[in-house]
Amino acid sequence: MGAAEDITKIMNTVSTLTIVSFLGFLSVFLLIGLSSFFKSRGTKQDYYLADNTVRPWLVGLSAVATNNSGYMFIGVIGYTYVTGLASIWLMLGWILGDYLASLYVHSRLRQATENSNEVSYAGVLSHWYGNKHNRLQRLIGLISLVFLLAYASAQLVAGGKALHVLFNWPTWLGAVIGAIMVAVYCVAGGIRASIWTDAAQSVVMIIAMTVLLLVAIYSIGGINSAISSMQSVDGFLAWTPKDLALPGLAGGVLFAASWLFAGFSVIGQPHIMVRFMALDNIGGMHKARLWYYIWFSAFYCITTGVGLLSRVFLPDIGNFDAELALPSMALQLLHPLLVGLILAGIFAATMSTADSLVLSCSAAFTHDLLPHKIESTALIKLVTISVTACALLLALTNKQSVFSLVILAWSGLASAFAPLLLVLCLGRKPSQTASIIGCLVGLSCALAWRFMGWHSFVYEGFPAIVLGFIFIWVLSRRQ
Repeated sequence: MGAAEDITKIMNTVSTLTIVSFLGFLSVFLLIGLSSFFKSRGTKQDYYLADNTVRPWLVGLSAVATNNSGYMFIGVIGYTYVTGLASIWLMLGWILGDYLASLYVHSRLRQATENSNEVSYAGVLSHWYGNKHNRLQRLIGLISLVFLLAYASAQLVAGGKALHVLFNWPTWLGAVIGAIMVAVYCVAGGIRASIWTDAAQSVVMIIAMTVLLLVAIYSIGGINSAISSMQSVDGFLAWTPKDLALPGLAGGVLFAASWLFAGFSVIGQPHIMVRFMALDNIGGMHKARLWYYIWFSAFYCITTGVGLLSRVFLPDIGNFDAELALPSMALQLLHPLLVGLILAGIFAATMSTADSLVLSCSAAFTHDLLPHKIESTALIKLVTISVTACALLLALTNKQSVFSLVILAWSGLASAFAPLLLVLCLGRKPSQTASIIGCLVGLSCALAWRFMGWHSFVYEGFPAIVLGFIFIWVLSRRQ
């Protein structure tokens, strides 16, 4: 009842100017993606890796946008609204885990991409030392296709739901609009279109969120007044979450470790790591990572601040859907033009992740699974459109929650691929059999862990990545 009232209130508050602003800014993002057509070289290497010509700053901003997606604007702010200050452990754990993994992986993955001359994540992992592990490539390609397709459909569902909540448009219409945008991006410029749109969306959203944060602080009377208001909410400024599955120190340690491994899991996401594979020069990896982590940290801090303040402006937690905190707060505090900008940014962020996922699915099919790789760009684009149609079909028939699909896909991909990638980066040369066993062990562990319901205690990627790594390490041999 409360959530339904929230939705009605939001729809009644959205002005015509906001809708016009939303469509206008969304068109700008679309035009940025389309403009990449003029840089396209019409080759497979260019379509999937932008011919390895992407500048470090673009790599960093694009990877941030693809990593965060609408999850940052909806999920993180909603979690912060409910949890309070303790949500910062999610931020610290995720960024630290991601950073630690990058120290060993990103540069080595980019070098292996150059050495192997492969265009897909699966191709690079299976040809790391020049060995042609074709069975391993097909396995990685198959796992990627299944989980990334589910992930892409979840993004389309999320986009459809967002437009339904905000504008009362049918859910299917939002999913169809998203699928059309994805298809246009992918056909126009492939990965380059996705990267350019990501970068634009990253810049726009950090500006818009900063404006929202400053307006909120000003409206409440300054920082001291904001802190005082948050202190009046019981336990809101506590340093540890109140809803831990295990109480006390053990629960806190497991909570932090889980989010550390969630951040570490980024290296197992093909649609994110392909950004670093597309870097123009391996010597620019330090700059790309600098852009990535500075932007990621700044944006996460701003988002957390907005989430904390949203509880002050929207205090009725019992009758409020926490995931509506950002649009509700924007409607309450900002000019309709800026509200449209934020809504367009959220939708564009969701779609930019969706097109990255679709491109990775296309690469898995055309380059990894088929016995003869497709080289024709026209056929590759046709496959990409077909993958988009499949994702849309899954979205329109979806009966699962978006959050569950995303978490399952994220942990499944990480558990299957992160152990192998880490072993390769540490200098081991596992056989094809050892690699396949490690991938399957990690994936099976993650799925079993979630099926048993143990993910409420520990994120399933934690034991799965550790177990998969041990199997591959023990079975591998140095050469």
